[in-house]
Amino acid sequence: MDSLRVGVVGAGSMGWNHCRVYSEIPDIELVGVCDSDGKVASKAAVAFGCDPYRDLDGFLSKAEPDIVSVVVPTQHHAKVALACIESAASVLVEKPIADTVENAKAIIEAADEAEVRLAVGHIERFNPAVQELNRRLLARQLGRIYSIRATRVGPFPHRIRDVGVVIDLAVHDVDVMRYITGSDVGRVYAETEKRIHTSHEDMLSGLLKFKNGVVGVLDVNWLTPEKIRELTVTGERGMFKVNYIQQELTFYENSHVRGKEYNYQDILMGVSEGDVTSIRVQKKEPLRIELDSFINSVRKNQAPEVSGLDGLRSLEVALAIVESSMKNTVISL
Repeated sequence: MDSLRVGVVGAGSMGWNHCRVYSEIPDIELVGVCDSDGKVASKAAVAFGCDPYRDLDGFLSKAEPDIVSVVVPTQHHAKVALACIESAASVLVEKPIADTVENAKAIIEAADEAEVRLAVGHIERFNPAVQELNRRLLARQLGRIYSIRATRVGPFPHRIRDVGVVIDLAVHDVDVMRYITGSDVGRVYAETEKRIHTSHEDMLSGLLKFKNGVVGVLDVNWLTPEKIRELTVTGERGMFKVNYIQQELTFYENSHVRGKEYNYQDILMGVSEGDVTSIRVQKKEPLRIELDSFINSVRKNQAPEVSGLDGLRSLEVALAIVESSMKNTVISL
C-alpha cells in the first residue's frame, strides 16, 4: 500500500488540524472533508486542496477513503465511525471513543469484523514529554510509583456543549495514567460541580485507585483564568513533572536514595530534597506523531498505539467518575 486516500469527517477546529497535518504527510492524498455545514466543509476543502461533502454516504462512496478521521461531536461518534468501517475504511475516532459503553463496543466489534484498523485520538499519549516520561518509568528511573496527579484547568471553552469536563478533559488524564502505570483502574471516587456550564459538570476533583496500587488524583475544571496542563508522578526516587503545553519534563530527586542500588525489597527510610534536573525533550506536534503512528499501523496492518479497547477502558472510567459524583459513592470497576 503506497499512497493512502484519507478523509476527515468534521471540519471544526480539531478537524481543521487533522486536514492540515494530513496535507503535510508524504504519500498521503487528502481526498475529502465532510461536514454537515457545507460552508465549513468548503472552506477546509479550499484550504487543503480536496473535495467538500455535506453528506456522509456521498463522501464515503465518491471519495473512497482508506483512512478516515472522525472529528465530530461525541454523540455522533458511533454513527459516523460505523458507517466508515462499513465502507472498509480504517478509522481514527477522536476521544472519547463514544458517548456510551455500548456504542464503544459496537465500534470495536465492527472494526474487528471488517478487519480494519481502529484507533482512538488520545493525543496526550503522543506528547513528546509524556513519551519521554514513559521511557524513563519503564527503565525504573523512579522506582516504585506511588501517585500521579493531573492538573488540567483553564477558562470555559464556548465550543463545548455536548459533554462536561470529565468526558472532554479528564479522559485525557485517565488514558495517560493507564498508559504510564500499565494498569487499569479498580475504583473511583469523585466530586463535581456545575458553576458555569448549565448542562454538564465544569469542575472535577477525583480519586482513582489503580489495580497495581497507584493512586491517581484529578483536578480538572473550566473555571480557572489560566490554562494549566501538568502531570506529576511521585515515586521512590523522587518526582517527575510534565508540562504538556511547553513539552517539558523535569525530575525532582529524592536525595535519600541518590547513588544507591535501590530495589523494591529495601526499606525507604526517608525523603529529602535533591537536585532538580530539566530533561531534554525533542519537541514535535503531538497530532503529527499521532497521525504518523496511525498511518504506519494501517500500512503494516498492525494494532495502533491507542486501540479501541484503550478508548473503551478510559471511557468506562470517565463514566464511573460521573456516576460516583451523582451517587456520592465509590464506584468499583
